[in-house]
Amino acid sequence: QVQLVESGGGLVQAGGSLRLSCSASGRTFSNYAMGWFRQAPGKEREFVAAISGDAAYTYYADSVKGRFTISRDSAKNTVYLQMNSLSPEDSAVYFCAARSMRATTRSPAGYDYWGQGTQLTVSS
Repeated sequence: QVQLVESGGGLVQAGGSLRLSCSASGRTFSNYAMGWFRQAPGKEREFVAAISGDAAYTYYADSVKGRFTISRDSAKNTVYLQMNSLSPEDSAVYFCAARSMRATTRSPAGYDYWGQGTQLTVSS
């Protein structure tokens, strides 16, 4: 069982930056691929970024490529999402997810554990 707790959301102006954190319980953090997803009101949950268990591979949605960076710190059992050049279209609840294998996937169905989400609001 893995428990995930996101933090770092809030209100930011367009063009600004923010870093989300996701703290994971458990002793084998490196065995889990981690992903970030987001869901805006009235929309389906969508893939944002993912990182493999060994941090060797990262993947991004086209909409955030070049602006967002996913990383992980195994010593802290934490995964991060650095978000730059934010726009109002990035406003959503952001969810952290863990997959019970080291390889990543873009599909929400491929993740076994989810955090409660943290709200990001970008004002224009």
